[in-house]
Amino acid sequence: MVSEKRSSKDLAQVLIEAKLITEQQLDHIKEVQAKDGTKVERILLQERLITPQQLAFFTSLQLRIPFVNLRKEGVRANAVALVPEAIARKYNAIPIDVSDNTLVLAMEDPSDIQAIEEMATLTRKRIEPVLSTLQDIQEMIDLTYRVGGEIEEQLSKIPTRFLRAKVREERVSAEVIAQAPVVRAIDLLIKQAVRDRASDIHIEPQEEILRVRYRIDGILHEVMSLPLSVHPPLLSRVKIMAGLNIAERRRPQDGQITFDMGDRVVDLRVATTNTVYGEMAVLRILDKSFAFKPLSEIGFIPAVLERYMRMVKTPFGMILISGPTGSGKTTTQYATVNQLDSVGRNILTIEDPVEYRFNKINQMQVSSASGLTFATGLRAAMRLDPNVILVGEIRDTETAQIATQASLTGHLVLSSVHANDTVSTIFRMIDLGVEPFLLTSALVGITAQRMVRRVCPYCSRPSAVSPDEQEAYEQEMNEKRSEFMVGVGCNFCANTGYLGRTGVFEVMVMSEAIRRLVLSNAGTDQIRTQAKKEGTFMLWHDGMLKVKAGITTPHEIIRNVFSIG
Repeated sequence: MVSEKRSSKDLAQVLIEAKLITEQQLDHIKEVQAKDGTKVERILLQERLITPQQLAFFTSLQLRIPFVNLRKEGVRANAVALVPEAIARKYNAIPIDVSDNTLVLAMEDPSDIQAIEEMATLTRKRIEPVLSTLQDIQEMIDLTYRVGGEIEEQLSKIPTRFLRAKVREERVSAEVIAQAPVVRAIDLLIKQAVRDRASDIHIEPQEEILRVRYRIDGILHEVMSLPLSVHPPLLSRVKIMAGLNIAERRRPQDGQITFDMGDRVVDLRVATTNTVYGEMAVLRILDKSFAFKPLSEIGFIPAVLERYMRMVKTPFGMILISGPTGSGKTTTQYATVNQLDSVGRNILTIEDPVEYRFNKINQMQVSSASGLTFATGLRAAMRLDPNVILVGEIRDTETAQIATQASLTGHLVLSSVHANDTVSTIFRMIDLGVEPFLLTSALVGITAQRMVRRVCPYCSRPSAVSPDEQEAYEQEMNEKRSEFMVGVGCNFCANTGYLGRTGVFEVMVMSEAIRRLVLSNAGTDQIRTQAKKEGTFMLWHDGMLKVKAGITTPHEIIRNVFSIG
């Protein structure tokens, strides 16, 4: 085995010969290494002199050890089962294949003799080290090591006297939630959900089992079935964490959890309600990384983004965002607010609830207990010298009318409405009691949106689709096409073929022609035709443009986007 010192020295020389670093940079590396003893490899990455992929490639050449791209090759389940997660994380190594006497081990540092010896002792097999990047190894560990078995193991440790006790006994609930296995089980459940990019955790009692599901990329997946007897202690633990009343089991309750993942902190919004089989709980995981994305990264194509930015740059008026629940309206609102100048303007938000907190923005939370509704909050905001007001949702006549008045008195109002598309949003506001002449004067524009799953970039392949999907694309895009980018399934996408989501948008700017049509009581078809003439991409068309670009599939557009006109 090549020694660490010799390996590092030779690697630096190889990088110089490849003209990736200079002699001066090598001298700097030596100075840093002399001060704190940091490995040359670490310094190269910290100083961003080379990429992890370049480092892995040249290290592979130097040590004469094969380099493996884990994103393409994946891992074998029977190999992973031989090494506990704690050991894999300790040495930044993951088993990828196994034969009768040999275990192939992907390592960040194949010269780590201690790791190789411990793996050999543990598995009783000859270790064949291969090289991979640290990021890929850690990512694969997160994806392959599941906690379902460990959760069941923890729950089996709860004394049976607690599990047999009646749920109605509050004293028992208090004793149960103090049990370490219950605490550990809930922690593992949340950590796995965050690893899986889940947006929600469902804990649902059924007739004979306790079902746990994760919503990933908008789709619910059943991740485990637990004995119904563990339902009381698990739910009581969730309630304690969220600051809810564990004695109240009939009325719905809402709470908040701040959960420490170790490397970061995540917030969860908890809602409980009673069902015929007992209390269920839904934990919404609030992903700040997605909430704070700029508008250019949430799915707007350049032409549509340019139309939307024209609307946002107006000093006053009303911009509405429509779509069903879960269509990403709040994300678009937050991304829009982030785009605005929060120093030179007073930005106020009224939300139910406040999901993410912003610096330099004043946020209010709707509270029925204190009598603060969207309408009363909007009235209060008007007296606080605002430039921009974000109203989480327009649900009733009073809120709709006040929001319209606010936009007509020199304020920029952003809000959301439940409607199918841009044109139906106009009629929804009229149904809520806003006079057409006031609405047309106030509206700057409307955005309708949906969320669709993205094709997994690690396993996407050109492939044929069903005749209906092909026909839907060809009719909309007026072009023949036999193959589309489709994910075949891999470790990174949990064999679904999809990884992450993006938005599909329809942005309609209120022109004079559209205003005249609304005031003349024109129908939806007339308004929609005029919007198309003015360059509005309908939801269906925007979706098919993303299919053409290989971002999503025809199946996703058909499943999520309602085709009108």
